[in-house]
Amino acid sequence: MSKDKINIGIIGFGTVGTGTAKILLENSSLIKKRTGIDFVLKRIADLDIKRDRGIKVPAKTLKDILTTDASALINDPDIDIVVELIGGIHPAKDFMLQAIKNKKHVVTANKALLATEGNEIFAEAESNGVEIGFEASVAGGLPIIKVLREGLVANNIIAVYGIINGTSNYILTKMTDEKVEFSGALKEAQRLGYAEADPTFDIEGIDASHKLTILSSLSYGIPLSYDEVYKEGIAKITAQDIEFASELGYKIKLLAITKLSDGGVEMRVHPTMIPNEYLISKVDGVFNAIYVEGDAVGATMYYGRGAGDMPTGSAVVADIVDIGKRIIRSQKAIKQQTGWRAAEQQFRIRKMEDIESMYYFRFSAMDKPGVLSKISGILGNYNISIASVIQKGRRIGGSVPLVVLTHIAKERDVLNAIKEIDNLPVVSDKTLFIRVEGKEE
Repeated sequence: MSKDKINIGIIGFGTVGTGTAKILLENSSLIKKRTGIDFVLKRIADLDIKRDRGIKVPAKTLKDILTTDASALINDPDIDIVVELIGGIHPAKDFMLQAIKNKKHVVTANKALLATEGNEIFAEAESNGVEIGFEASVAGGLPIIKVLREGLVANNIIAVYGIINGTSNYILTKMTDEKVEFSGALKEAQRLGYAEADPTFDIEGIDASHKLTILSSLSYGIPLSYDEVYKEGIAKITAQDIEFASELGYKIKLLAITKLSDGGVEMRVHPTMIPNEYLISKVDGVFNAIYVEGDAVGATMYYGRGAGDMPTGSAVVADIVDIGKRIIRSQKAIKQQTGWRAAEQQFRIRKMEDIESMYYFRFSAMDKPGVLSKISGILGNYNISIASVIQKGRRIGGSVPLVVLTHIAKERDVLNAIKEIDNLPVVSDKTLFIRVEGKEE
């Protein structure tokens, strides 16, 4: 390796791999001008090397670097940085560990792999003296990993709130703006290519939970703990709930939340009502936004496209450049700052039933006198105080929605109260509840 050249190998030539290759090939002179380093895309490994990806470079140049043999790329002694962009757990993990053992630095966008297997991967990287770049694993082109690792390194992180799944945000935005139900909004998201044929990871909060696992580990030095994230999706949200939320002055978003609370760390992904005046409530469509509060800097927010070939490819290349600079300067790999070392854990992870929040309840109650007093009585028995009530419609002998907004209450009390209320003969269906973030009036 010459002193001013870094050779790169990419495994995976799909959407993000194509975006990364485009940037490295088409913006190579710009990157060299700004860094003084020649970043050379030496090889791309993929099972399909014949499909046209629309990259504007001489056909011979692209043909020369394509291969179907990922192991040959990983074992190439001239390659300095291996970029893993195939996604999933296997064989991505195997390729990554093979590259690490070959003393090659690795860049990845694979949030699922890092969230579930990252503790092992980071430990292996440290023992081999190499670095894992993972900026693209959370929120696409938003530099949130660099913000937490470098920009806010002098801060104790108080809280992180994120809209970090564009598919769910698009669906909720469409339901809000056009008053359509969840199923119709999902079909439109699939038609436009924002949602997969199987949208489970997006609409059930799994994708957001993978990303939150990484943000929590960076923020609080805890091990990557995906299994301990509370996960709840958006499929139960109705247009009626969105309308009631609006009447109360809120919007419903799928929010990923990690924060310090009562000596522990909360990690939760669920539909959340946010006051209309909060900036994050105005983030619509497929866009992402992450709010970070530090003890020194105060409140900050980062907004932009959270997915796509070029935004995510931009984040991948940013990692490549950062690692390349350290290679050229013969610097040690940057400390990962995730909490994969169990001994570094300073905070316990709070159980969901111990968290405190305000709550929105929608009861399906019989239209009879005294129903509200029965419900409020049970809520009071569990120390749940009512802030406001909405009751609309008259349906003699039938059920009507009864909406209650509470003051701050404990989740355990809420679950116990709902269980008791749902057993009342005057309640005809299971109660829906949504947690509410924001300051109490």
